[in-house]
Amino acid sequence: MTGESVYLSLGSNLGQRERNLITARRELGTFLEEIRRSSVYETRPMYVVQQPKFLNMVVAGFCTLQPPELLQRVLALELQMGRDRNKVEPKGPRIIDIDILLFGGRIVKQENLRIPHPRLRERQFVLIPLLELEPDLRDPESGRPLAESLQSLEDQGVYIFRA
Repeated sequence: MTGESVYLSLGSNLGQRERNLITARRELGTFLEEIRRSSVYETRPMYVVQQPKFLNMVVAGFCTLQPPELLQRVLALELQMGRDRNKVEPKGPRIIDIDILLFGGRIVKQENLRIPHPRLRERQFVLIPLLELEPDLRDPESGRPLAESLQSLEDQGVYIFRA
C-alpha cells in the first residue's frame, strides 16, 4: 500500500448503467491501488428530478497523485467515457459521474476542487455506500462521524441494487 486513502463516488443514469460503473472502476485501477468497492445502489435523482434513476457506488483505494492531479485523471476518464462536463446540464442525466469524496484527512479548498466533497453530508446515495466500506469515517472538517450525517437525513430513495 502506497499513497493516501481516497474515496470516490461513481454514478450513472444513461446507457448501460451497471456496465458504465464497471468500466469506470476498472479504469480507476490505472491510478488507484488496492481498490475496494461498495454495493451498487439504485437512487432517485436529486436536484433535477425529471431524469432516469441512477446507479451509484463508492470505491476506495490508495493514490500517489496529489488531489489536483487526481481530479485531472477523473475528468479525463469521464470524457473518455463520453461525458463532457462543459456540454451537459449540471446535475442532469449522465453516462458517468465521478466525484472525489475524501482524500486522506485533507481539506482542499480550490476554485475547481473541494475536499471533502461539499455535498457529501447531504447525500444518502454517497453516505450509504461510503459507510458500507468504512463505517467509522469522520468528516475531516468537523471531526464528527459521517454516520451522524446519514442518520439526520430524510429518505432519499436509495435502494440496494447489487451487493
